[in-house]
Amino acid sequence: MRGSADVLVVGAGVVGLSTALALRDRGAAAVVLERAGIAEGQSGVQPGGVRLQWGTTVSCRLALESHAWWRSAEEALGSPVPLGWASCGYVFVAHTAEVLERLRANVRVQNEAGIPSRIVSPDEAAELVPGLASAPLVGASYCAEDGYIGQPQAAINAIARHVDVRVANVEAVAPTADGWALETSDGRWVAPTVVLAIGADAPALVAPLGVELPIEREPRHLFLSAPIRERLLEPLVISAERRFAAKQLHGGRVLSSDLGATGDPETEAASWRRNVRAAIAELLPILEYVDLGMLVSGAYDVTPDRQPILGPLPGRPGLHVAAGFSGHGFMFAPAVGRIVAEGVAGGRDPVLDVLDARRFDEERPVPEPQVI
Repeated sequence: MRGSADVLVVGAGVVGLSTALALRDRGAAAVVLERAGIAEGQSGVQPGGVRLQWGTTVSCRLALESHAWWRSAEEALGSPVPLGWASCGYVFVAHTAEVLERLRANVRVQNEAGIPSRIVSPDEAAELVPGLASAPLVGASYCAEDGYIGQPQAAINAIARHVDVRVANVEAVAPTADGWALETSDGRWVAPTVVLAIGADAPALVAPLGVELPIEREPRHLFLSAPIRERLLEPLVISAERRFAAKQLHGGRVLSSDLGATGDPETEAASWRRNVRAAIAELLPILEYVDLGMLVSGAYDVTPDRQPILGPLPGRPGLHVAAGFSGHGFMFAPAVGRIVAEGVAGGRDPVLDVLDARRFDEERPVPEPQVI
């Protein structure tokens, strides 16, 4: 046997590390098993956004708690490098009355949860985003407190400094008389409790146990410029109708994306770039001469309702999951870590009754409309 712990967490992305940190704060001896390295998967290619604008009550709750945590993370973690929190604001624009009404509905949900978002006119949107063309718009939603961590990988590494991370590829999970055994490339690990925080790899690991997790891998692609000293774009702009999003990162790079990009980058990247360029010409001509020469590809781990699966797996005592974040794992990780850690200890945060694994079989999904 290689080792044992009170809790074994599989995956050293931001969700797994946040869970291990919350377990440590509760006095549990947790070990994180990671096949490659810290933030080597999806966590390593995300831009650090932390927003409050969502379309469901449960997402707003997770966002509020996590937003507060991230704002104070640099001091709380004793980070050796500045993490660069910035409240840049997010603007979701609407080109049609139908989409504007959907944004109004989302803002109502947000306001009821205590989030200070609001609907703004096209002219006000253009005032909030210098360089935004107002003519194509009928309105927008805006929250000034939406923001980002400027150094998201440094933030994840800062969390990792406080937990026990071991490099070992988990190849199988099996029940024992008093818990669970993980067969790894570095030997056998055992614990009463296991938390799987490995995104789209979770279904294959639990399938031999007769468990079906509806989580799939969805490729995502981002265009990036070289660093630009001048601040060209603030706040972040999203147009669902144009399948377009753009922001300027902490280090000066401009990021832009075709939100509907599918297929092989070798053959499809040119069409994605044309879509991005058309949206820039229509909405953000200030970016017209920015060279978005770099293409970075990653993936979302998506569920049918674009919400994570959290908590214990039915009929598998001691086996927990935190996966399926559809691109918002970084945004929700602090709250999710606390909730999952409490669940391990026998608590039952109400979120676990909403985002549990049973919801799909029981036909009670919680569709999140504000995924980008």
